[in-house]
Amino acid sequence: MTDSRRGFLLGVAAYSMWGAFPLYWPLLEPAGAVEILAHRILWSLVTMGVIAVALRRGARVRALFADRRTLTLLSLAAVVVTVNWATYIWGVNNGRVVETSLGYFINPLVTVLMGVFILRERLRPLQWVAMAVAAAAVGVLTLDYGRLPWVALILAFSFGSYGLAKKTANVGAIDSLVVETSVIAPVAAVYVGWLAVTGQSSFAAHGPGHTLLFVTTGIVTAIPLICFGGAAIRVPMVTLGLLQYLAPIFQFALGVLWFHEDMPAGRWIGFGLVWMALALFTVEAVTHRRRQLRLTVEASAV
Repeated sequence: MTDSRRGFLLGVAAYSMWGAFPLYWPLLEPAGAVEILAHRILWSLVTMGVIAVALRRGARVRALFADRRTLTLLSLAAVVVTVNWATYIWGVNNGRVVETSLGYFINPLVTVLMGVFILRERLRPLQWVAMAVAAAAVGVLTLDYGRLPWVALILAFSFGSYGLAKKTANVGAIDSLVVETSVIAPVAAVYVGWLAVTGQSSFAAHGPGHTLLFVTTGIVTAIPLICFGGAAIRVPMVTLGLLQYLAPIFQFALGVLWFHEDMPAGRWIGFGLVWMALALFTVEAVTHRRRQLRLTVEASAV
């Protein structure tokens, strides 16, 4: 299996698992979003630490902490993914699953824009049309919601920033995740300790089954992130953008069909524009890819 093929399959696995997350986080209630987030960070560190020890990655992890540039990039990744996790958990547990799906629908476009403005990549004309349609969609949804869809926008920009930081750091998935969770874990530990001291902790207050669910937050977080980290360093940013369609499709379906969230006409129009933008972007990307392959074959035949 080629490295790019492996990266593609890892990306598919990551986004499929993330798409099912709206079914998981409500199981941890009545814990609040911040408490869930703090436990997610701590148990992810435990999980990744066990994996790193089992695979004898200690020397690599120490080297990452000693490399100032890499540590800075992974620390940035840790901060933005923490913002992403907090926003997503809050959105799912507060009846905004459809809006969280919007964040991940527009995330591919945000990822590509980051490639343009930060990595100096160039967009072709039809890609700019797709961006304009997506901007119109955000405008329509703002009118429908009566506010900016801030949950969606935070999710899109935070996860786009996370992918960019991971790609720039170019570090193995397991090693980088150990560093990321180590960086943010002290803050999470202080908050969990404060909840315990003040008697507000939900960790052991609702039976052993609920406690076990808290423990599994590390596993359900680590597995798709490992897959994503493996994909981010193996496939182009555009490919990551295309793969990201999977998670919001699952999330949107769950929001409408499982959680029965409201979808008035204006919201359908806004989402329709988002899907139109994604369709334009996808068709253009596939067409361009085929054109490049054809030119490569013709050049090699000369």
